Amino acid sequence: MTLIVPSRLAPAKPPLDPFAGTGQWHVLHTKSRQEKILADDLSAMGIRFFLPLNREVRFHGKRKTTVELPIFSGYVFLRGSLDEAYTADRTKRVVNIIRVADQEQLGWELTNLRLALSKNSNVQPYPFLQSGVRVEVRSGPMRGVQGIVENRIGVNRLVLQVKMLGRAVSVEIDPGLLEIVN
Repeated sequence: MTLIVPSRLAPAKPPLDPFAGTGQWHVLHTKSRQEKILADDLSAMGIRFFLPLNREVRFHGKRKTTVELPIFSGYVFLRGSLDEAYTADRTKRVVNIIRVADQEQLGWELTNLRLALSKNSNVQPYPFLQSGVRVEVRSGPMRGVQGIVENRIGVNRLVLQVKMLGRAVSVEIDPGLLEIVN
């Protein structure tokens, strides 16, 4: 009797290096919690991808475990042809294929991220905030306060406006406490 083993349970072969060779970058927006399974599928198909992972220590009662979680939840970076991106889409784990307009910029950003991860640096997700974006403070003594982000050199400030009066005040705040408001 022959036993057929699904690809994600088969012995893992090392994935192809997405930074070697040529090809276009495509961003795969995945279904919830499907990033690592999609990465296994892509590896089994011989498609080059980059899934930046961060190691975190978790406690379950008295047990301590280390888990690897995607740094960018819901996204896998594929480098290859559009046909390979469509092949990834057929796994039913992809919600959307995002085409990359500035290939050079994304390649540079991912190369820097890969380099930082290879040095075992403590990489932590951080909110991407731009000047003029409306945010809300999610924790701390100012929880619930909404305002506009203002960036000055070396200082992060939240601007609280009263438009009717044409006046505003600002307060220094840690950007890690902020969440973008739609």
